[in-house]
Amino acid sequence: MATTKLMIVGGFLGAGKTTFLWQAAQTMIGQGRRVGLITNDQAPELVDSRLLSLNNLRVEEVSGSCFCCNFNGFTAAIRKMCEAAGADVIIAEPVGSCTDLSATIMQPLKQYWNRQLETAPLSVLADPVRLAAILAGETSGLHPDAAYIYRKQLEEADLIVINKVDLLSSEQIETLKAATAKTFPSARVMTVSARTGEGLSEWIEAVMQTQAAGQRIVEMDYDIYANGEAVLGWLNGTVLLRGKRTDWDELTRTLLNRLAARFDADGLPVGHVKVIAESDGSYVVGNLTGTVDTLSVRHSAGTSDVARIIVNARVETSPENLDAIVRDAINALCGDGYEQEVVAWRYLQPGRPNPTHRFAQVV
Repeated sequence: MATTKLMIVGGFLGAGKTTFLWQAAQTMIGQGRRVGLITNDQAPELVDSRLLSLNNLRVEEVSGSCFCCNFNGFTAAIRKMCEAAGADVIIAEPVGSCTDLSATIMQPLKQYWNRQLETAPLSVLADPVRLAAILAGETSGLHPDAAYIYRKQLEEADLIVINKVDLLSSEQIETLKAATAKTFPSARVMTVSARTGEGLSEWIEAVMQTQAAGQRIVEMDYDIYANGEAVLGWLNGTVLLRGKRTDWDELTRTLLNRLAARFDADGLPVGHVKVIAESDGSYVVGNLTGTVDTLSVRHSAGTSDVARIIVNARVETSPENLDAIVRDAINALCGDGYEQEVVAWRYLQPGRPNPTHRFAQVV
């Protein structure tokens, strides 16, 4: 009999998945469950993995390709989480630009791992502003092929979870729920606020109790899908800054403001930009999910003369241009007052998706 519940939580870049995962994990730990998290990215040095680890959560990272293209790596992380950490619940966060999860992840898990795992319904998290634009037939500032990925994520979902409802009025929430249910009638629509925890217990109850998972396999044009990912430049970088005493909270906010201003000025749509600065055991984390008005910073790294900074950026531009913009912003911010040590730095364009498995029918 399956003893470990696996929850896959997808959703496009900027949907708030990491905050959602953290809140869900904390809630379930409080209920006495042993929870593990698996993150995923095209490259190592993830802000998400570091942030979750800093909050004393068990985290495994599958990097270098998405879950679907490295199914064996994904299942190795599941096995490690089950055996080494004794997890009875695992929450997995796929790459934000990844879709076709039902055919390439859900069905193979149900076929090959049904004795070890009980797979929960496929949840897809959605930012309300971007969701409203997509439902209206727009692209929400995304390249049309990237917007195609967004729609396909929603189309294959068992549960569509509208996040950030603390930013909406009750009337706006009900209108958006109704429009979503009308467009995607096969999915159950739920609402949450990862920031406040509103609706989280209802989601946990739904995924813990519902047996049906991966109930739809959608038609997928892999040429459009591949181009939708390829329009994004991808950058993961880690640097150590040493020198004058610095308010790292202010530096993080200033760095994101500089990047936002440059992206806005150049007309470059942002999937997401994340920055985490660590100093003396404390940290500050900042997010940018669109134009400068989406910028947010939380927690505090305090003031000191050294910090470790991780930057993750997903922006519609070439990897080389993204690299130049991020480096310019860091150099302009630091000037001659710091010694910079690059710990890791990688920029890339995602390759064509090549899933390990792709099932044609629901298991």
